[in-house]
Amino acid sequence: MPGTLRIAIRRFDPFTTAIRRQFERFQAETGCQLRLEAESFELTDLYETLFTSRGLKEGAWDVAFVVTDWMADAVAQGALLDLAPRMDSLPIPGYPDAWAPALTRFQRFGEAVYGVPYHDGPECLVYRRDLFADEGERAAFAARHGRPLEVPRSWEAFTETARFFTRPADGLFGTIFAAYPDGHNSVYDFCLQLWSRGGDLTDATGAPTLDTPPAVAALDAYRRAVNDRALTPPGQEAIDSVASGERFAGGSIAMMVNWFGFAAACEQPGCPTKGKVDVAPPPAGEDGRPASLNVYWLLAVGAGSRHPDEAYAFLRHVCSPAMDKITMLEGGIGCRRSTWEDPEVNAVIPFANRLAELHEHARELPRSPDLPRLVHVLDRAVQRAITTDDPTATILREAQAEASPIRLGPPAAGKAGPG
Repeated sequence: MPGTLRIAIRRFDPFTTAIRRQFERFQAETGCQLRLEAESFELTDLYETLFTSRGLKEGAWDVAFVVTDWMADAVAQGALLDLAPRMDSLPIPGYPDAWAPALTRFQRFGEAVYGVPYHDGPECLVYRRDLFADEGERAAFAARHGRPLEVPRSWEAFTETARFFTRPADGLFGTIFAAYPDGHNSVYDFCLQLWSRGGDLTDATGAPTLDTPPAVAALDAYRRAVNDRALTPPGQEAIDSVASGERFAGGSIAMMVNWFGFAAACEQPGCPTKGKVDVAPPPAGEDGRPASLNVYWLLAVGAGSRHPDEAYAFLRHVCSPAMDKITMLEGGIGCRRSTWEDPEVNAVIPFANRLAELHEHARELPRSPDLPRLVHVLDRAVQRAITTDDPTATILREAQAEASPIRLGPPAAGKAGPG
């Protein structure tokens, strides 16, 4: 009986279908006799099986989806295989120059490389192009607000426009947030609000800076929007990023700040919003500069993999132009520049060629083994804000006290060397 190559996947149907197609091609092209054994997990369960239960280190998983937030912690735990020796002897074609530098630095620690980019897509404004172009909607908006209906460029305009489109009786809401307490999107949303107001998570020494006027303004704005039923559907605290993307794809949301991948997923056959979606930079703060976030998914090989050579060969295969294109056409977001500019890809996803532009506004979270600790502090603070009436200033003052022992380094760009 042949062995198995075990892959832990972030639960998202396009990831599952793409990996299966790519593995079939891998077997056909290489003659690999291993069988694929893939399992999908929600975020918290994925982290648990990979790191808390030491699945990557002890061989339960050969390959895994690892988000950049987890990289420093994973490397510090010794959970991942350094791919650099294999990349030296059997290079990945075009690596790293065929990728944007933002997609090759987070997984590089000195000379070591601990993963390859698989799914990209910075946060952006995803909106219903058909609603914004509708003459009836445009006339109604102009009559109500005395200005044209336009894609919002500021948070103030975003709120006003979301309120205009919210019509619960028609099953339409202006926007949606992924406020589920999984330590991800609600924290990312807070960061976007914070950065667009000139604030930051840490000072120059890496010490958390949560008890500041920009942070209070950011969390105030977020909690108001999440709990405003004139903007959003009920039950935001139970909605994660995938569920919010599914709601948008189903046609019940006018616009959202979310990952580019959820816009691309709307272009899949049979989607109710196919051909009706476009993207733009996220809304800006008072200085007029939008802030986005660059978080991406890597494929990494477990330090305890029973099939490290085959696992690396599969990663190398997945990084090829043809396989990266499959990731995109299945509903994920390919990472090679060639995929973003590919005519067939842009015929299916008309805004794919805007990925390079969207990266211009994207920032990264600090790369540190202590980042998960700060994220958990932030997640608890955000959840407290949206589920209680406690004053925002009190919430952040107490979060600052809890986070005070934490020290983070600078973003990955400052540590990891050239991409």
